[in-house]
Amino acid sequence: MNLKNLSALLLLALAPTALLASASTDRKIEEAAKASYNYRTVLQDNVKVKAHDGVVTLTGTVLDNGDRALAVDTVENLPGVTSVNNEIVVKSEYPEHSDAWIGVKLRSLLLVKANVSATSTTVDVKDGVVMLTGTADNAAQKELTGVYAKEIVGVKSVKNDIVIKSPVPGPSMAESIDDASITSQVKYALLTHKSTSALKTKVKTVDGVVRVTGEASSDAEKSLVTKLAQDVRGTKSVTNDMTVKS
Repeated sequence: MNLKNLSALLLLALAPTALLASASTDRKIEEAAKASYNYRTVLQDNVKVKAHDGVVTLTGTVLDNGDRALAVDTVENLPGVTSVNNEIVVKSEYPEHSDAWIGVKLRSLLLVKANVSATSTTVDVKDGVVMLTGTADNAAQKELTGVYAKEIVGVKSVKNDIVIKSPVPGPSMAESIDDASITSQVKYALLTHKSTSALKTKVKTVDGVVRVTGEASSDAEKSLVTKLAQDVRGTKSVTNDMTVKS
């Protein structure tokens, strides 16, 4: 048997194993995406994920381009993904900057920010005025919820009637957030903040510990990047190894 024929036989013998390995990786990618905090809670399972040989196709409908970018970036951070085919449609049932749109945007923001609670906060919006009710664990949480409400474009003012509840003894039951969701949320925070450059910043998360590298224009920008990363729900600590441009 010549070398050429032997090589062909070896390829045929290994092909089923390679196909099984590829299919297994694809299923793991799909499962990890669907189980991620961003897909389950923020996007509310509105985005569908299909992987083939590491190429992920995303379909579904989301509220705005921010959610579309979040869906893509979350998947890009998963092991085994080689590229993403983004077929997500942006379609909102509410006009941009309307009262209903502001309410949805604020609830989504509270889902991804640390030290606030979307589940214990009730949001009502009328003529651009946001009314917050519900409960908070402490005064800082109440104040921070109001601060985030003011960040939404179109908000004229905020009426914060959140009640500070009495502390309940016992361990906290905080939800564990996956690394891919944390990484994409940090990147999105950098992208949407006018004082930071997402293009010059690299973000990686391992077991909730966020490591940031890249280049900052000043010490103030480097500190801001750390603060934005710390504010993302699920972040345990931040290591900022950015270099400050001289």
